[in-house]
Amino acid sequence: MIPSKRLVDLIERNADALTKAWLKDVRAREEMPTYRTYDEGQLYDRAFRVYSQLGRWVSQKTTKQDIAAYYTVLGAERYREGFRLPEVVQALTLTRRHLWLKILFEGILDSAMDLYAAMDLNNSVVLFFDRAILFAVQGYEAERENAQGD
Repeated sequence: MIPSKRLVDLIERNADALTKAWLKDVRAREEMPTYRTYDEGQLYDRAFRVYSQLGRWVSQKTTKQDIAAYYTVLGAERYREGFRLPEVVQALTLTRRHLWLKILFEGILDSAMDLYAAMDLNNSVVLFFDRAILFAVQGYEAERENAQGD
């Protein structure tokens, strides 16, 4: 098993724990009022989908267009659901943060090979989340413009 694959597997195997930690975090943040009151089950399902399918999202088979299609719709949905744009961006950023905290706290980055694998995965994860945030913002803004134009 290639080392970065091992790290992706670690995240996917721990998707439930990661999702619960993320959920606890977003619900405790005063600057995220919509997340604090939104249906907990729906929030759980949304975060779990990212963590449990991380390998698919960061694979070379997933294109920029795939990410755009999913996250543009997501951004529009969040606008319609009443989330503020800074909350949406922060939620995605926290999703990425909890992923890295898991890897760091596992203590598996002991060798140069492990660090190389982590850097390799980091590049893929950062690119994925940068694109996800960009397309979510674009979808959100487009939906807001459509709503204001009505």
